Amino acid sequence: MDQIATGQLRPWEQPIWKPAKGQTRVLLYLLLIHLLALTGLILYPIPSLPVLGVAILLACLGGVGTTVCYHRTMAHRSVKLNKAVEHFLIFWAMFNGSGSPRSWVANHRHHHSHSDQPDDISSPRQGGFWWAHMRWLYQSSLPDEKKWAPEMTTPEYNFWSHAQMFIVLLSLTCGLVHSWEAFFWVGAIRMVYTLHVQCLANSLTHLGYDQEGDASINLWWLGPFQLTAWGENWHRNHHHRAGSAQFGWRWYQIDLGWYAIWFLESLGLASSVRRLKSS
Repeated sequence: MDQIATGQLRPWEQPIWKPAKGQTRVLLYLLLIHLLALTGLILYPIPSLPVLGVAILLACLGGVGTTVCYHRTMAHRSVKLNKAVEHFLIFWAMFNGSGSPRSWVANHRHHHSHSDQPDDISSPRQGGFWWAHMRWLYQSSLPDEKKWAPEMTTPEYNFWSHAQMFIVLLSLTCGLVHSWEAFFWVGAIRMVYTLHVQCLANSLTHLGYDQEGDASINLWWLGPFQLTAWGENWHRNHHHRAGSAQFGWRWYQIDLGWYAIWFLESLGLASSVRRLKSS
C-alpha cells in the first residue's frame, strides 16, 4: 500500500535524528566517532609524521579490504580470493568501519537491484545528497541478509558478524598504546575520513542527470582521496558492467583495486577474474 495514502512517512522524510528500528546503535556510533574526531582535531590539529603514517597505512589496508574483498570479490563475485587473503582483508575492512561482510554485501546487492529507483535504499534521487551520503545508514531498515547474501550465512561469516563490535572498539582505541594523539588520529579521525570517502560512492557518484534509470557517474578527482580504494570513483563504469573486476577501462583511469587483484593473481592468490569491459 502506498505510504503517502496511509499517512506513513517514507524513510527520508523522517526527522534526521530518528533511527529506523534496530538501527539506534548505528546512529550512536556515528555520533561518537564524529565527536571524538572533532575533539582530536581541536587538541591535535597537526599530527606527527609517524602517527599520520600509521593512520594512512590502516586506512589503505581497509580500502583494499573494501574494494577488493567486500565489493569485487563477495558482492559481485568478479574474482575469487585465496581464503586466507579473503579473511585477512575482511578484518581490515571491518577495522576501517565498513561493517560485517554479510551486511555490506546484502546492502550493496539490494542497491544494485534497484539502482536509483524508489526501492534503492541509498539513492540521492529519493532523499537527496545527505540521505544517500549518511542518513540511510541508520534510517533504512536492514535488507534481508538471507535473501541478498544467502551464501554468507555460514559459520565463517557468522564469526565476523559476532566479532564486529570488538573489532570496531579495537580500531577506535588501538592508538592509545602510543599516545593520546595517536588515539584520536589512528582511531576516530581515520575512521571518520574513511567513512565519508566510502559514503561518497553512494551520494556524489549518483548525482547524474539520468532521470529514468541509473544515475551513476565517473568522478576522476575523487580517486586520490580514496587512497587504495582508488577505482571506486569510476562508478559509472562499474554500474555499466557490474560483473567486471576492473573498474578503470581506459589507460588513464587509475584503478588501484584492479592492480591489487592483478598482483594477487600473479602470485596465485586470486583466480576466476572476470575482465568484462566496455562494449
